[in-house]
Amino acid sequence: MTDSAVAFLSHLGITALSPGMVFMWAVSFGLIYLAIARRFEPLLLLPIGFGILVANLPLTGLMEPGEGLIWRFYHYGIQWEVIPPVIFLGLGALTDFGPMLARPSLIFLGAGAQVGVYVTFFAARALGFTLPEAATVGIIGGADGPTTIYLATRLAPHLLGSCAVAAYSYMALVPIIQPPVMRLLTTEAERRITMKKSRKVPKREKILFPIVATLVTILIVPASAPLMAMFMLGNLFRESGVVERLAGAAQNELMNIVTIFLGLSVGATMKAETFLQAKVIFIFVLGLVAFAVSTASGVLFAKCMNLFLKDKINPLLGAAGVSAVPMAARVVHQVGSEANRKNYLLMYAMGPNIAGVIGTILAAGIFLSLLQ
Repeated sequence: MTDSAVAFLSHLGITALSPGMVFMWAVSFGLIYLAIARRFEPLLLLPIGFGILVANLPLTGLMEPGEGLIWRFYHYGIQWEVIPPVIFLGLGALTDFGPMLARPSLIFLGAGAQVGVYVTFFAARALGFTLPEAATVGIIGGADGPTTIYLATRLAPHLLGSCAVAAYSYMALVPIIQPPVMRLLTTEAERRITMKKSRKVPKREKILFPIVATLVTILIVPASAPLMAMFMLGNLFRESGVVERLAGAAQNELMNIVTIFLGLSVGATMKAETFLQAKVIFIFVLGLVAFAVSTASGVLFAKCMNLFLKDKINPLLGAAGVSAVPMAARVVHQVGSEANRKNYLLMYAMGPNIAGVIGTILAAGIFLSLLQ
């Protein structure tokens, strides 16, 4: 009878609890609270938070290699590099490249805002991260969650959970992180600059762009092909006007399904034994630095462009060069309208915002080419 009682107790999860697991519950509850009560990136933070919770419940076997339910989601969806490209298919179907094509010069702001990626890469390397780990941490500065996940899977799978949570958390905090940096680096007069009306982009140009962009970018950085090809295919679905069902499925049903699997799988990688390390603290600190530097470099690049442009641009647009679409563009519009109520910057900011997505994909491709 005693042996039976011992055997029964050994199968109770409560007997296998550790302080680290309980701490991860607190992390899980914090993310769930931010998703529900504060609406910070709820589509990702809610499933990530729940994934953290179930991964830190003992004796469930959910992440048991070869057998666990969530392990299968993670293995076939993320390790096999299926989910992030499918996410980009949906993003492409949701993206209008018109604002970027209307003022091609704003593309350079998307490139200028990638400085934070490389600054953080070197900072992480100086702190003792390996080259692949440093690249994975650095890409957080691009403010692109799916790209961060994709690169982490290829270069540093053990950092996947912490880097993904850092990326999505800071993306949600863009309205808090960016405005102080933007105001610090610009004058009241610069923030009041109004933009001239952009040209209307013809439909033919919108259709040709994803095809030409695919050829050019992948020929230059072949390692970016999985993300870039799917991103541009989704956009071609949107702009062609002949496959509304495919565009709609990519934007809605398919996007929603893979988002569930992505969030749950990423959260489930954050077990106590892998998350509670000094490196994780560095990742969150460096992620914040990356966002701030990317914002600052974008604004400063816009100010440099004004030295050579006859028609000055509002330097706040440089802050939209990070890939947090459309949050960064909205923040630019908000800060600009505070200085000048008649200043409508949202559509102009979408240009560098979308260019930032392309820039981050190319940065990830460069890292993969050099480090994999």
